[in-house]
Amino acid sequence: MIRDNLCRYARLRFYLSCFVCWLCVSLQAQQVGDSITGKVHAIPEVGIKGRRVPPALSATAPLQQMKKTDMERLGVSDVADAVRHFSGVSVKDYGGIGGLKTISVRSLGAQHTAVSYDGVTVSDCQSGQVDISRFSLDNVSELALSIGQSDNIYQTAKMFASAGALSIETARPDFSDRPFRLLANMKTGSYGLANPSLFYAQKLSNRFSLSAYADYLRADGNYPFKIWNGNKLIDSKRNNSDIETYRAELNLFVTLNEKQDLKAKVYLFDSERGLPGGVIYDNPYAAERLYDRNYFGQLKYENRFSEKWKLQASGKFNFSWNRDYNNESSGITDNRFRQTETYLSATLWSEPVKGLSFSLAQDFAYNYLSTTLQNNQYPERFTYLTAIATHYKSNRFSATVSLLNTYITENVRTGKAAADRKRFSPAVSLSWKPFDFGLRFRASYKDIFRTPTFNDLYYLVIGNYNLKPEKTRQLNIGSTWNSASFSFVDLLNISVDFYYNRMKDKIVAVPTMFVWKMTNIGEVETIGADVNISTRMDVSNQCAISFAGTYNFMQAEDITDKNSKVWRNQIIYTPKHSGSGNLSLETPWVILTYNILFASERYTLSQNLRDYRIKPYTDHSVSVSRRFKWKKHALRIQIDALNLSNKNYEIVRFYPMPGRNYKLTINYNL
Repeated sequence: MIRDNLCRYARLRFYLSCFVCWLCVSLQAQQVGDSITGKVHAIPEVGIKGRRVPPALSATAPLQQMKKTDMERLGVSDVADAVRHFSGVSVKDYGGIGGLKTISVRSLGAQHTAVSYDGVTVSDCQSGQVDISRFSLDNVSELALSIGQSDNIYQTAKMFASAGALSIETARPDFSDRPFRLLANMKTGSYGLANPSLFYAQKLSNRFSLSAYADYLRADGNYPFKIWNGNKLIDSKRNNSDIETYRAELNLFVTLNEKQDLKAKVYLFDSERGLPGGVIYDNPYAAERLYDRNYFGQLKYENRFSEKWKLQASGKFNFSWNRDYNNESSGITDNRFRQTETYLSATLWSEPVKGLSFSLAQDFAYNYLSTTLQNNQYPERFTYLTAIATHYKSNRFSATVSLLNTYITENVRTGKAAADRKRFSPAVSLSWKPFDFGLRFRASYKDIFRTPTFNDLYYLVIGNYNLKPEKTRQLNIGSTWNSASFSFVDLLNISVDFYYNRMKDKIVAVPTMFVWKMTNIGEVETIGADVNISTRMDVSNQCAISFAGTYNFMQAEDITDKNSKVWRNQIIYTPKHSGSGNLSLETPWVILTYNILFASERYTLSQNLRDYRIKPYTDHSVSVSRRFKWKKHALRIQIDALNLSNKNYEIVRFYPMPGRNYKLTINYNL
């Protein structure tokens, strides 16, 4: 031991001597100057300006991202409005502020799209669909949509178990210049909209910080509309379209030490809304009310053992209660549903060799549903997910390979439960940069499925416990290109992807004798293409022009039966052509943005007849915002004019969207 200490002491002396010699030589060189004039010259600073390639362009599978600054520039006010600017996405919107909104990726359906909130998935075992209208953008820092398997292998196993995933990340407070943060927001506009919100964050110590967010939203939603129903023009007002919601969120950030972090979140959502129903001829009456309560708590822990090993673990308990009340002329219906979920996850990540990483994720979930419906079977589900993945990345080549193992077992109190399900789901994705400029090629494949929901299996007489999972195969081939070498363009990003999806054992409701029954008979083939382009041009030091556009071609056809009338017909509510565009002018005074969304015709039934056709639509909007700064205070005012063409277009048949309307947003930041 004494010998080791002496050796360490000798090495320390040697390193110190080398450092002192280098310092003396450097000082002497500075004093002497050059060999010609003997003077010391000051070399002016040279700034090297470079741009990091956006992750979406280097990803092996399609990835689209939207930062907080992008959301403000576009003028979007909720998650549904934001994701409409992603290509390959369909948002089913039942109209108005209170209308339910679900997201579907590349015609696969909302049940195939996972939604995660701060890294933990949001689930609904009853319907399999997540209403994204319940999330606010006020405290969101980033939205990301991945299609297929993302390159991020350091995530929960549940994020591997879907065809696409929408990730919502809330803002983590920055205490670099002050120990607290305050953000107050107020939105008001047409149809009685009032939406105040408040965000406050406090640094308690070097290890502890706290943030709290709360908002309240109410609106009458009784907007005027004109819509053709058959050969009759209906000119009326929507009724029973009001909404009132309360939302609160509390976050605790704990830095245990330089390698360990802990984050705790408590979320509360309470809403009451009217469901206006479809516009059917001269009967505008609607009295259905929907009550939602959703409370959850989640905990996330991370330990970065070293540069080569790290571990994250998370847990969540979710409680959801719904009441569907309808005072119909035929009588009152009052159905109530309660579901709970207990969820645990752990992911171990390792990078034994630079650029080559591995991960192992294990998830467990327990779901339970009870209702006031007759013959309620009280189903419960145990889900075990195991995912192993590897990711390799170099300057020119990237690859991600994963394998998901799923085991699901269920129990019911009465009746018969569905059989156990076991399945392996592989995924692979590649990216190659053959040249020195910014052109990349990518290809990905994913085999995945979605489990039947409790409604599919056990709902009244239409449920079918013999259902098999819907199986989906996704193939994507594309390329990305980015450049900052043009003199007139600061940055140009382009991505083009061609994809092929095939879904088997699609779950559909079909008539059997005198009742409808859920059955695995559907098969869908989808051929499509996504195009994304974005560019920015600095007109001067203070003015810039930004443009972004998306286009999606999607031919999603029913190939279940060649002898059927719906053979090779486009599946319902899926446009063949859709897209978006936005153009922004940024000046020191205001930011002016023009947005457009468009979709081609769609059909409400599987048979593409004229009577079932929904007309194409375009939605134009303009947003103007101005930011004022005084010392540490910032005030931002934004005015939006939405649906400028004043068309009551339909996304869902007989649910007209609001015409021209306006919104004012005032944001104060300290």
